[in-house]
Amino acid sequence: MDFQDRIDADIKEAMKAKQAMRLGVLRMLKSALKNAAIELGGADVHLEEAAAQAVLRKEAKKRQDSIEGFQNGGRPELAEKEREELAFLAAYLPQPLSPEELEALVSAAIAELGATSKAAMGQVMKLATEKAAGRIDGRALSAAVSAKLQ
Repeated sequence: MDFQDRIDADIKEAMKAKQAMRLGVLRMLKSALKNAAIELGGADVHLEEAAAQAVLRKEAKKRQDSIEGFQNGGRPELAEKEREELAFLAAYLPQPLSPEELEALVSAAIAELGATSKAAMGQVMKLATEKAAGRIDGRALSAAVSAKLQ
């Protein structure tokens, strides 16, 4: 079962279980997936797994940004709602890299490129991002690369 089929099945399950919050989040995700498919060539296009995961990461990132904004704006109730939505989305995200795996990934990317200074940070970031396959936050990766390239 691919990612989009899993979302469809989970929507049906949430409807049967009368889980309103989960249903809303899944419908939003399905809508975002459909919009991405339309951008690629029409409503009938079925997204590849990588493209569907990219949409999922984008939606999760939106929730994280909203949480920060609501906390800074003094709206803890809205931040909590966003946290609940993020928790539902997180169930579909791949497991993030552990600190040890991140360290190994960055070291391997630096060694592969032969990078020795911060001037090569962009190249290292690009290679490491490709190898991480969506399993790491850009900020954490940037911090790790920056620390290695002193």
